[in-house]
This record gives sequence, C-alpha cells and structure tokens, in this order.
Amino acid sequence: MDTMLLGITGALESGMSRWRELLRRQVVQKVAEENEEGKNRKNLFEVKNKLNWKECTVDPSEEYYYAWLQIMVFPVLYNWVIIICRTCFYDIDYNYLALWLTIDYISDLLYMADIIIKFHTGYLEQGILVRDLTRLRQHYMHSSHFLWDVLSILPTDLLYFRLGIHCPLVRINRLLRSPRLSEAFDRMETRTSYPNIFRISKLMLYIFILIHWNSCLYFALSDYIGFGSDPWVYPNISDPDFASERRQYFYSFWFSTLTLTTVGDTPDPQREEEYLFMIADLLIAVLVFASVVGNVGSVIVNLRDQDNVFFPNHELVKSYLRSRRIDKELRNRVNNWYQHLHINKKITRENEILQQLPGRLRTAIAVSVHLPTLSKVTIFQNCETSLLEELVLKLTPQVYSPGEYVCKKGDVGHEMYIIKEGKLAVVADDGITQFAVLSDGNFFGEISILNIKGNKSGNRRTANIRSIGHSDLFSLSKEDLTEVLAEFPAAKRLLEEKGRQILTKMGMLEDTDTGDGNLKEEEKIEQKVENLENGLGTLQTKLARLMAELESSARKMEARVQQLEKEMEEWSDEEASDEREGKQTGGGVESEAGQLQERGCKENNIKKTLVEANVEYDGVSTDEREGRFVSSGMEKTDGGNEVEGVVEGHHRNT
Repeated sequence: MDTMLLGITGALESGMSRWRELLRRQVVQKVAEENEEGKNRKNLFEVKNKLNWKECTVDPSEEYYYAWLQIMVFPVLYNWVIIICRTCFYDIDYNYLALWLTIDYISDLLYMADIIIKFHTGYLEQGILVRDLTRLRQHYMHSSHFLWDVLSILPTDLLYFRLGIHCPLVRINRLLRSPRLSEAFDRMETRTSYPNIFRISKLMLYIFILIHWNSCLYFALSDYIGFGSDPWVYPNISDPDFASERRQYFYSFWFSTLTLTTVGDTPDPQREEEYLFMIADLLIAVLVFASVVGNVGSVIVNLRDQDNVFFPNHELVKSYLRSRRIDKELRNRVNNWYQHLHINKKITRENEILQQLPGRLRTAIAVSVHLPTLSKVTIFQNCETSLLEELVLKLTPQVYSPGEYVCKKGDVGHEMYIIKEGKLAVVADDGITQFAVLSDGNFFGEISILNIKGNKSGNRRTANIRSIGHSDLFSLSKEDLTEVLAEFPAAKRLLEEKGRQILTKMGMLEDTDTGDGNLKEEEKIEQKVENLENGLGTLQTKLARLMAELESSARKMEARVQQLEKEMEEWSDEEASDEREGKQTGGGVESEAGQLQERGCKENNIKKTLVEANVEYDGVSTDEREGRFVSSGMEKTDGGNEVEGVVEGHHRNT
C-alpha cells in the first residue's frame, strides 16, 4: 500500500517537473524563433539564388518522388480512359473538344516533366545513392524506360493536320507510359496501412478499364454493322430514347458488364463479326473471373494470416478445451478473453511480429511505443537512456479479464507490472474489501525484482492485486532486468539505492549495520574477484612467453636434427666410395687408415651432437648410442694399429 502511494507521489512530482521544464523550453524556443525570423528573411533570397534546380538530384526513397508518382497516375489513367472513348463515341469528342485538347496538352507537359525528373533521379550503386548528373543521364538513357518514354511523347498530334482534329486515335502512343502507373501502384501498396483494401481497389480499377474498353469497342462495332440492324447491336440512335450521349455509354457499359461477368442474358449474335466479338469477350471473361477469385482468395488468406500473427490461435485452444472436457465456466472465461482481444485489437505477440526487423528498427519502435510508459516508474527515472532502450525490448504485454488476480499476497515476485490501460484494485484476503484502486500509469512489484539485501518481505508479494475490468499491463521479469543490469553496473547500484530508500520509508528494510556489513562483504568479494582476474592475466602473459620459448627451442632442435641427417648421409657416401677404391688398388691401405681415423673423428662429433640434442635415432637411446660410439671407436683404433703393422711389414719386405 505504501509502495503504491510512494509511486503515485513520485509520478506526480516527476510530472509537475516535466511540465515546468516543458513550459521553460517553450518560452526559450519562442524567443529564439523571434530572433531567427529576421535572419531567415534576409537569408531566404540568398538561398534561392544559390539553389540551382539543374544540379538537383531526386532520391527515389523521398516523399517528393512518391508525391510525383501519385501525380503521374492521373495523366496515364486519363489517356487510357479518354482516348478510346473519344475515338468510339463521336458525340463526346465533338461536344467537349476544347476540354479534351486542354487536358491532352496538360498531360503532355506532365509527361515531359516526368522525363526531366527521371534524368535527375538517383540510383543505388553498392548501397550508395549516385548523385552525379552525368552518370544519372547515362544510366537513364541506356535503360529500356528511356525508349518507351520517348515513344510516348512523340508529337503524333501533327497528324491532325492530315487526318483532322477529330481523330484522337493519333495519341495512342501516350499509353506507352503505363509502367509509371504500375510503379506508382506498387509504391502506394507498400506505404498504405491497408494493403488488402488497396489490392481490391486496384483490381476493381483494372476491371473497370477493361469493361470500359470493351463497351467502346462494342459501340464502334455496332456503328460499323449498323445501329438497330439486329437485336445484338446498339439500338437505332434515331430513337430519342437512345440518342443521348449518356444513354449510349451506359447501355454499352451495361452490355459489356453482362458479357464479361456472364451473369445476364444477352441477345444472340447474328453475324460473323458479332460471333468473334462474343468469343473474345467470353475468353476474357474467364481470365477476369479467375483473377477476381484469385485476388479475393489471397486477400482472405492474408487477413486470416494477419489474425493468426496478431492474436493467439483460438481454434487450437478451443479444441484442447473440448478434448480435456474443461467445465463450461472456464471455457466461457477463455472465450471472453479471446473476444476482448479481437474486438479491441489487443496485440499480445509484439515481439514475434517485430522479430523480422533489424535490431535498430525494433528498438526504435519499442522506444516510441513503450518508453513513455516505462519512464513513469519511479526507480527507472534519471537512468541512462541506453538502459531504458534495452528494457523496453523486454516488456511483455499482458491482458487480464475482470475479476482475475494479477498477484496474490505471499507469492514470490518474479516480475513487476506497469498499468497501460484499465483499473486494478488492492483487495484484502477476502477478495471484497478494497484498499486502493490503481489506474493508468501506476506500477507495482518493482521492489521484488531488484533482490535487495535486507528486504524483510523476502521478495514476496505484500498485497492482493485484482483486475476490476479488462486491464492491459506490461510485465518485466526479474531475469530480463538482471541480464540488462549486468551491462550497466552503475545503473544497478543506482536502482538498488532507490529500492533501499523506498524500503526504508516503508520500514521493510533491516538494520543499517547489517546492511553495511553486507555491503562490506560484497566489496571484499568483489576485491578478491578483481585480484584473481589480475593474477590470471599475469599467468596468461607468462604462459605466452613460455610457449614462445618452447617454439623457438623446437625450431632449433629441428635444425640440429636436419644437420645431423645430412652429415650421416655424407659419411655413408664416403664409406661406400672408399670401399670401392680399396678393392681397386692395393696401395690404398694408407688412405684407408687415414679415412678410418677421419671417420672416427666424425663419429665422435655426431655423438656429441646427439648427446646435446637428447634425441633418439633409429630406436636407440642416447646412452646406448654413446656406448656404441665408444666401442666402435676402440675397434677402429685397433684396426688402425693393425693397418700400421701391415704397412711396416710391407716396407720391410720391400
């Protein structure tokens, strides 16, 4: 109860301070505007002189380009409707010739202005808008649109001097600007808030143009065959009932509508021309019917998908309730909850809907929708803007029905609630006695999610909160808040301090000594963690040095082993060559003795190298190799003495 009163008082004080700040800013802004108004008047003429429209470029994503596309819809539609109408209905062309000529040349001026704008329209290259006029002109002139635009503006009106002024068919090339109409409709469909309604309207417009052309061709064919010559053609215009212009057009339009929709009885054709015309109309009618059914079906599917995205699947829940044989009262409560969502367009799946957007856009939308509500919470006031932007992404909308409890006394608090719309009552345990009523902008449960040390309530609810009517709330879970505050330690300390102040005023906080002891203990733990982190960094540095030294030793060892292998190969080659020379000449004994001595020296050097490297060669340990080398050296020494004796005997014999 005290928490709610403190929250309301804090909200009122913050509201008054905001109004005072707003009024102060408004006064300052008015004074600044008055001072700048005189400067703006002086600089306006200079800006106009500096502005050169020949050097301007048009961004296709700006509002100016979108507005120009909407303007271009009218001349294109005018030519599609009026050219064929004036060609087939002579009276309409004769009686309103001045009006038609005026609108014709106004549309031609718009066509020419559209070409100029296209010369200045930028395009994206590697994601960057190109604004160089030379490149823009080359890009447009090398595109297929340039050819069609030039053909649509050719001065075919000069044929009036040869065919007569009452021959509007010479302007048929104006219909080649139709791609501009498609581009405008596509851009409007992406921008409108009601795309399904726009698709249906666009389809009806296309059907109207099709029926309009068909009615004009029907009247022209009746004129060619002869008015009133048979029941199928238009009646004789000598009859006063069928002589007026409006009657001619309306009758032809009605006949074409019956034919293309195949919903009415039309007279049977009598001539070959009439049969061909009816066959073509019936084939077109099949396409029209298919397009209408397909578009309407897609609109219905989109509407159904839209409902499934915005609202939970009611049919699935109803099937589950029936299969589990839930009592009727509980089923009615569920049905009323769903009915409230659909009637009042309450959205409970905002996060799923915005999931496809980039993170920045999703954050911007959440800030614009939920930040004013979140800023009303007392403990979140004066917090960092980045913290609030992170928190708004965690808010979850919830809808409660009349009489439903939001929380009960004694429950463990896992989230806090912010009231967006509706009224909630703080009731006693009997559920009838009301202590207070909470309305829009109030909040509760904020202390339980901060996990403040010394809280006597132990993060449990201290009151019963029940919805009086249908209430819309935002919930913020303890896990989400902890996750966000982990990145903002300063904000965490600030929020905990505010929570302690509130608990102190309520008398729900333990003695300050205990709180100070807990704080000191937490500081000691934090200091130990910091020391451990510093020691870990030092150990990582030493480990990196040892790894570098190990890599250097390994490279040196590898170089020594490679040198040893080379020396062993050289020794083997020399031994083989010496044996071949000893067999060929008998006087090679002295050279052999010298070579044996040299070989002994090399083996001693190899032994020293292997002992230093402390490696194994051919599966024999270092100690064993050392013994072998010693023994082999002795043998070679004895062999050398024997050779010396043989040499001395040889000399004596000689």
